[in-house]
Amino acid sequence: MNVKKVLISFIIGFAITFIVSCLVTYLYSLGFHETAKIDWETSFQLAIIFGIVFPVMEARKGKPKDK
Repeated sequence: MNVKKVLISFIIGFAITFIVSCLVTYLYSLGFHETAKIDWETSFQLAIIFGIVFPVMEARKGKPKDK
């Protein structure tokens, strides 16, 4: 897997995770705490983590196992 594919995979994973986690924290705070608040810190942390994990898993999936 080359650097360009890893970078694209990171950006896509980061963006999707960030948007979804912002939406989930917003709906959670609205539903359970009755405040319209987004937890930006948690959303950003999850996006960074999953942005790194997705390309690594994709790269490992493509490698053949040594026997």
